[in-house]
Amino acid sequence: MLGLGHLSSPSRHSLTAFSKLPAALLPALLASHNPPPPRRRRCLSALRFDSNRPPFCPVDRFQSTSLPGFSCMAGEGFSGGVATDTSPAKAADPRMQSGEAVDVERIHGSGKERRRLRFEDLNWDHSFVRELPGDPRSDTMPRQVLHACYSKVSPSAEVENPQLVVWSESVAELLELDPKEFERPDFPLIFSGASPLVGGLPYAQCYGGHQFGMWAGQLGDGRAITLGELVNSHGERWELQLKGAGKTPYSRFADGLAVLRSSIREFLCSEAMHHLGIPTTRALCLVTTGKDVTRDMFYDGNPKDEPGAIVCRVAQSFLRFGSFQIHASRDKEDIEIVHILADYTIRHHFPHLENMSKSEDLSFKTEGQEGTSAVDLTANKYAAWSVEVAERTASLVARWQGVGFTHGVLNTDNMSVLGLTIDYGPFGFLDAFDPSYTPNTTDLPGRRYCFANQPDIGLWNIAQFTTTLSAAELISTEEANYAMERYGTKFMDEYQCIMTKKLGLPKYNKQLISKLLNNMSVDKVDYTNFFRTLSNIKADPNIPKDELLVPLKSVLLDIGKERKEAWISWVQTYIQELASSGISDEERKAAMNRVNPKYVLRNYLCQSAIDAAELGDYEEVRRLLKVMERPYDEQAGMEKYARLPPAWAYRPGVCMLSCSS
Repeated sequence: MLGLGHLSSPSRHSLTAFSKLPAALLPALLASHNPPPPRRRRCLSALRFDSNRPPFCPVDRFQSTSLPGFSCMAGEGFSGGVATDTSPAKAADPRMQSGEAVDVERIHGSGKERRRLRFEDLNWDHSFVRELPGDPRSDTMPRQVLHACYSKVSPSAEVENPQLVVWSESVAELLELDPKEFERPDFPLIFSGASPLVGGLPYAQCYGGHQFGMWAGQLGDGRAITLGELVNSHGERWELQLKGAGKTPYSRFADGLAVLRSSIREFLCSEAMHHLGIPTTRALCLVTTGKDVTRDMFYDGNPKDEPGAIVCRVAQSFLRFGSFQIHASRDKEDIEIVHILADYTIRHHFPHLENMSKSEDLSFKTEGQEGTSAVDLTANKYAAWSVEVAERTASLVARWQGVGFTHGVLNTDNMSVLGLTIDYGPFGFLDAFDPSYTPNTTDLPGRRYCFANQPDIGLWNIAQFTTTLSAAELISTEEANYAMERYGTKFMDEYQCIMTKKLGLPKYNKQLISKLLNNMSVDKVDYTNFFRTLSNIKADPNIPKDELLVPLKSVLLDIGKERKEAWISWVQTYIQELASSGISDEERKAAMNRVNPKYVLRNYLCQSAIDAAELGDYEEVRRLLKVMERPYDEQAGMEKYARLPPAWAYRPGVCMLSCSS
């Protein structure tokens, strides 16, 4: 049984990987730890498995974009594609055999066919409900739900003339939906939960979690209701979930609803992160409910009515670290659920781990208090799984750091076992570079979840996850320590690779990058615009000293003579590094612009769209979505979306937000 408030200490091996990172991005714990660098180890998910299906992989922009002559080892564990469903329960779609009710469109020039389905034709396969223990009750009375992974519950939010605000074409394609479905008169009713989705089987998930480092007990889907799981023609499993659809047994004292303000932020950021190449849950659509919801936005005793809304989130799974923690925190009967849930997760989302070849050399040495021991990942699929979860989490956090994204609420119930960004609350992209930046007003006292702390918090959360698996006797202490070690090594490899490519360097240069981040922090330089502009630097050592900063004049604002000298010194060193690579300025600029976005979803852009939407004008939400679907392109006429935040953007509720939504 896992004690409440239990805190695992990461092994010393898991900390060694951070020793090569710039101090500007490290919390005190990691910055002070500087042991010898670890041996390079093979990434678990890069190993050969006896499976024709690759591990899960999101689009990896940083991995696929390379400078000539530069090979990056980071990211080697991700191999393209999405884990396909291998459930024995999944049968061939009879509609495809009979030719009924399925519109098939050939994609121009690709030779591929794209299905265009109606909602009534979706291929549902509710594996979560079918294969896992559920709550025998179906009411929504707040209570402790024991011995169950979910509670069957239907959407119950009141609606009055609900309206479709926006929808994602790319998510509709994933689900193979006909775009005409979004024109149906009953569409807003279906996706506000007022009308049932034919074939669906709604439920709310049970989970717990550590919040701000303290065990919070049962949490669960307090206002998110999964409509069901569908499997597309590629064998990909997708879960549809309505957020803000009404009360569940996990709502505690809340109303189970959501406001338009937070729903717009969640919808837009889900899609923006995907198009940045960062693993994330997706968003299919956003509808207003036509009803007001009362919220105290600043927790200052002044609640007000706001427009209600519901966003439809989409992911292969919404399983979290806390989905396992809750059962380990209870009695022996619930401990067994950890085992059942782990088997389910591996079977459907990590199927390659069930077919590892015993001939693979997957034995690794680890050091503990009792000396050296070996970890054989082929002997224990749960150990292999914990390592892959750790690696995916490390890769995810590294990518956040690369684009300057701060999640804001990295509780263990907000950590996906698939390595996805999940639960967009008070998030924020860096404007002026500040390692201590947190977008969450609740986080201000200790800044636990600030930008610089994210790598450390990711490791802390992995420690809680492996502790849970250890409590269920699925992995040993040595295997848990190895998973944490892999987190550190994977993060280091990924982060070094990302920063090397952002600067267009032939190889990683810690000193150069550390000095750059220090300069950016001192002068509050805009993170996104600086790296985008950096590609204008020419690799010419003969540029006169007084002209070195000309390409950066739009991002180095209001710097005095002393700071100007510091920047000139850095640019001189940077040019020397570029000149040694032998790469042309044109090639480097193109490569850098493919990994340094011009557009990110700054909080003030969200707020502008929210302000208009609350007045009934949804065009800015739709326009902003289109811009964020092409973040690395110049997009003529859209330059205003790359501007620095205006003065009003620093008011409360814009640059920093609460969890009230």
